[in-house]
Amino acid sequence: MGKATLVSLRIITADIKRLVQFYEDATGIAAKWATDDFAEVTSDSFTLAIGSTRTLAFFGDGIAEAATNKSIIIEFLVEDIDDHYEMIKGLTSEIIQQPTTMPWGNRSLLFRDPDGNLINFFTPVSEDAKKKFAKE
Repeated sequence: MGKATLVSLRIITADIKRLVQFYEDATGIAAKWATDDFAEVTSDSFTLAIGSTRTLAFFGDGIAEAATNKSIIIEFLVEDIDDHYEMIKGLTSEIIQQPTTMPWGNRSLLFRDPDGNLINFFTPVSEDAKKKFAKE
């Protein structure tokens, strides 16, 4: 048996158009819509899938609930966190932490999407953090 590879994270939402638009604006990546109830925001390294609550009918009752996440932070590597901060302030009033340099070497901006999910935009600033995220 081979090892598993994480390729996507899916958010379930009651307002898919609003949430997809938010992620398009925040990331600068146009979503690809498969149906009216499912879209993907895809970068070189990751896919953020967004499904409406209607997609849950395929899996069974009571398996997921929109806008109730309290334990996961979705993280995006960005080139300049301070530039992104100015843009994010125009998308949400729910800034949890303004750009702050963390002990592990990333400058981090923490905010919430329209469904309340925690989002972290970060830029490596220490030498160790820069090495960790350097493209080869």
